[in-house]
Amino acid sequence: MQIYTPLSEPELHRVAKAGGPLRYCVTVPILKRIQDICFLLAALGLLLTGINCPAQIDPTDRHLLEVGYDQALAGHGPQAIYAYYYFNSPEFFGPDVALRVAVAPAYLDSEIGFKHLLSPSTDVGIGVSGGIYGENYYEVRQGNFLESQSFYGDGGGGSVAVYQLLDPGMLIPLNLVARGGFHYSTFLDTAETSSEFKLPKDQVEAFTLFGLRFAGIQPTLYPDLALELSAWFERQWHFDDGTYGFDNDRSITPYTDLYWFYANLDYKLKQSGDRFSFATTVGGSTDADRFSAWRLGGVLPLISEFPLVLPGYYYEELTVARFVHFYGSYSIPLDQLHRWEFRVEAATARLDYLPGFEQRGDWQTGAGCAISLTPREKNFQIVLRCGYGFNAIRHDKEGAQSVGILFQYDFNARKKAH
Repeated sequence: MQIYTPLSEPELHRVAKAGGPLRYCVTVPILKRIQDICFLLAALGLLLTGINCPAQIDPTDRHLLEVGYDQALAGHGPQAIYAYYYFNSPEFFGPDVALRVAVAPAYLDSEIGFKHLLSPSTDVGIGVSGGIYGENYYEVRQGNFLESQSFYGDGGGGSVAVYQLLDPGMLIPLNLVARGGFHYSTFLDTAETSSEFKLPKDQVEAFTLFGLRFAGIQPTLYPDLALELSAWFERQWHFDDGTYGFDNDRSITPYTDLYWFYANLDYKLKQSGDRFSFATTVGGSTDADRFSAWRLGGVLPLISEFPLVLPGYYYEELTVARFVHFYGSYSIPLDQLHRWEFRVEAATARLDYLPGFEQRGDWQTGAGCAISLTPREKNFQIVLRCGYGFNAIRHDKEGAQSVGILFQYDFNARKKAH
């Protein structure tokens, strides 16, 4: 899975594995809020004009530090944390060659982008990634984290991508994304892996990905303004398929098809400072196994391009073949300078579970709240949050809590201010 940005797409899912008192502001008249909403389409147009460049090589200079941590308060789940530095230089090797790098403590993902290489509207990217702990597998069933059946994974690979702008000259870009590549993975026991559990063979995987993306979202924490509609299809070939586990009770399929549709809108009301966000993802698969199935749960918004969050749940707690996922949030400022914000969020999903991972109900729902601080300089943002999973199973009962922290530091904030 790749980071969600309209312009470049590293495999951030793998990277991620490895002031004063509060003052409530004066209520803003409803008319002003309606006026804010009326400016939405115009504001989106201005934003998207800035990213309307050929294909999808990111034209923005970015230096971001991202940290996220989600801790379950009920039960014991997989480690849920990411920390990485995101660097993008649109003219690193001259005006037509860009470099994007995402660096985690034990993993690196990079892409060199060549603008207008095949045509004035066609860019090409060459990606290289690799490191340790990026392929870790966590077995979670019915709310139980089975450490005896979980293991470490290392690996790396390469890819070639073509980014084709389909509507040159239009206000909102429509891009065709095509990517192909390979990935190699090797697996190791953890201290808790059972001695009777047979690890999978080292895996060589090839993949192709095709997508249509209308507009797109920048790789930042809770953006003020964002819009995306996209549809995707991916095929994975597993060349070293076979059996593993206890007495070879599970297998890796020779190939898997994944397909999904994504829609997202983020907007900040200029007058009041209120923010709202809505996203829906519909996904499915054919011949999915434990490695290729969809995983939902937890609240780590920058851990993948299409984060399937469920507050209160473990990270990637639910394993499914098909799903419909809805997410919404609303935040209000707590002071006149809009530095402090209070945020509420909720997510729900209708699931078709992978065989062996069934739960009591087809719907899973979670909700949460958060307090965030963004200083006047906007060089960093810190979010303290909590969540409750209404249907998460803990000790044979439904209901679970989690707390977490999100942090983003923008090294370019002062430059942007000037």
